[in-house]
Amino acid sequence: MTGRERVGVSDLEDMRQARLDPAGWVELATVARECTFLFTDADGWPAGVTMSHLFADDGFWLTAVTGRAHVAAVERDPRVGMVISNAGIELPGRRMVRIKGRAVVHRDRATLDRVLPMLAAHLAPAGTDRMLRLLDSPRRVVVRVEIVGVPQSHDSRRVSGDGRGG
Repeated sequence: MTGRERVGVSDLEDMRQARLDPAGWVELATVARECTFLFTDADGWPAGVTMSHLFADDGFWLTAVTGRAHVAAVERDPRVGMVISNAGIELPGRRMVRIKGRAVVHRDRATLDRVLPMLAAHLAPAGTDRMLRLLDSPRRVVVRVEIVGVPQSHDSRRVSGDGRGG
């Protein structure tokens, strides 16, 4: 029996074979609309929020409002993380990627005018104009996450029995 046949059927110990390849995590990041955005809070503790995102221009765009904990966190320390899974979307198997990144908060009108319509189209394809009106608020910011690394990922399709012992 090879390791590939055993992993996912009789154990889940060595999961190296189950990593997403670069094309796989790009597909996941592009199709998914939500992530868990990870940052360090004002007291130095790990924190996270669920946020909508757009993968474009080889990085991520997110939006928030000035004064939120995650916006203040990015301004204190640009080192962030993101976890994206395929839960709730039409990609087969169970997929996950963790992104390590550096974030920058943008408040300038030119960036908002460029990014908010792209976000609205991605998040609400059937109601882009309504979504854009909601997003374009007075204290709105966009956060750009530049990818520094992809330390973890998972693709259950690469494991015998889909990783559930089947």
